Amino acid sequence: MARKSDRPAYRCGECGWTTGKWLGRCPECHAWGTVEEVGATAAVRTVPVARVASPALPIGQVDGRAVTARGTGVPELDRVLGGGLVPGAVVLLAGEPGVGKSTLLLDVAAKAASESHRTLYVTAEESAGQVRMRADRIGALSDHLYLAAETDLGSVLGQVDAVKPALLVLDSVQTVASAEVDGAPGGVAQVREVAGALIRASKERGMSTLLVGHVTKDGTIAGPRLLEHLVDVVLQFEGDRHARLRLVRGVKNRYGATDEVGCFELHDEGITSLADPSGLFLTRRDEAVPGTCLTVTLEGRRPLVVEVQSLTVASQIPSPRRTTSGLETSRVSMMLAVLEQRGQISALGKNDIYTATVGGVRLSEPAADLAVALALSSAASDTPLPKNLVAIGEVGLAGEVRRVTGVQRRLAEAARLGFTRALVPADSGEAPPGMRVREVADIGEALRVLPGRSPESSGREEVRR
Repeated sequence: MARKSDRPAYRCGECGWTTGKWLGRCPECHAWGTVEEVGATAAVRTVPVARVASPALPIGQVDGRAVTARGTGVPELDRVLGGGLVPGAVVLLAGEPGVGKSTLLLDVAAKAASESHRTLYVTAEESAGQVRMRADRIGALSDHLYLAAETDLGSVLGQVDAVKPALLVLDSVQTVASAEVDGAPGGVAQVREVAGALIRASKERGMSTLLVGHVTKDGTIAGPRLLEHLVDVVLQFEGDRHARLRLVRGVKNRYGATDEVGCFELHDEGITSLADPSGLFLTRRDEAVPGTCLTVTLEGRRPLVVEVQSLTVASQIPSPRRTTSGLETSRVSMMLAVLEQRGQISALGKNDIYTATVGGVRLSEPAADLAVALALSSAASDTPLPKNLVAIGEVGLAGEVRRVTGVQRRLAEAARLGFTRALVPADSGEAPPGMRVREVADIGEALRVLPGRSPESSGREEVRR
């Protein structure tokens, strides 16, 4: 009969919870497939004191010049990273399939190699020939860029020893496996071992490392949560595969801010940085069109001018359609209810209503509520809004227009692009020079900008010449 101490133990690779029997789902963190056998329960052992390799120093005497960020050659990526890649830093870039992760990192690798920095690009998902075809298409060729196709961790570390790169790109961390660890590639134990080995190699060599990560169906990074804790920087690559816009958002950054967003445009020739992406979200036209309104959204700390469009048509079915693209369906439904009850617009309930944004951008912040409400009202009355007008503000269920953050930055961006009029919540501060800013307290005051409604004089307007 086996003793109790000889029985196998099981541990969750996600949260560390232990049990005496195997379970498909961890009852502590509710993760599936993370409970693995760790062998018999071992007695606690004392770790002997080891010789110190480098003595501790006062923090003021530590040389920080060796870890100065070095630019990648891609301005928008440097913006998110906080200036560039720090030697020894490990960056995890995650995103959905086909969003452009490999294209972006191949471009980064080529630009780093063009500055005479040896760069090693390891592909574990494609052959070297396939990567070469992509490099020809986007112009990512350099004599200092080395390419290898490996799926074994030992082979990857061997390539690192042979090339001695300043930058390592691995595509992807979930497809590389170690022969010393049981389990299939992408499993909890394998991802932990591969990430740990690459992080140790990066720190010892002062080598910057870029890892590509897969995501699950709900958009989270695949693998153990420990992976995100181990790396220095976590970036999320976002974008609709049917649109040109791509966003790189900082989720974790030990060397900079986490509220920065980089904008890119994906096209046939590769991917390019967009220093001024607002043009993608606007429709250039000479005459105002009913059902359109402009707003300014904040992506991180970056203001973007976005156009909201709405269309209302008589419904041919008992239950009218409500279709949205780029907007949250729940918030659009709230604006419809507020307009009908507080704005006295009764025609919306019997019409099919379609709302969308231009350029594939997604508006999720409440600051776009006022623009959505005005676009719906303009479409319902078939009356265009005044030209060069932007609307900023959150609309509550009582019809009040609430204050939002960053109004001054939003207005400054609108003024820079040539917009001369704005609707904002009350007490939003001073207006930029040359912009007429009208403060509104509720949706009723905001709707007076539509021709044919009450005069605009009931609102307080501030003009700066």
